[in-house]
Amino acid sequence: MWLGIPEDLAKLRTVRAISAGGVVFRAVDGRLQLLICGRGEPRIWALPKGTPLPNEDLAATAEREVREETGVEVRIVGEAGTIQYWFVDPASRARVFKQVKYFIMEPVGGDTSQHDWEFDEVAWVDLEEALTRLTYQNERELVRRAAEIYLKGRTDGSQP
Repeated sequence: MWLGIPEDLAKLRTVRAISAGGVVFRAVDGRLQLLICGRGEPRIWALPKGTPLPNEDLAATAEREVREETGVEVRIVGEAGTIQYWFVDPASRARVFKQVKYFIMEPVGGDTSQHDWEFDEVAWVDLEEALTRLTYQNERELVRRAAEIYLKGRTDGSQP
């Protein structure tokens, strides 16, 4: 037994969950920066994401969740891709198959000091440093791909 969960995970019911989040980039002094969120000790660094409200589409969910969790107002400039993973939820005694659709975003206002309670810290970090800080490998891979898409799509053709 682990946290009241039978060791035979096959006996657990399976639940599907969908979330949406943002890969938020900005250019500062010629460097590309990523907005990341941290909590706990040791610090877990992740991308902002969350669950849709009733009748809310995934793009609106991503914009709302980024705003709530980071304090930053954003606009969507592209799609980053989807991450899928499994975890066990001890509260519901279920195996959860989660899909998170991420959008590439740019800031249009707000301030990281206005982030909500879900994270202890929200930071703009140079892309290379962010790739070492992000806790989850699947998020690091997504960010690498999203950065390539973002840089190719800059309307003025410039690099940050």
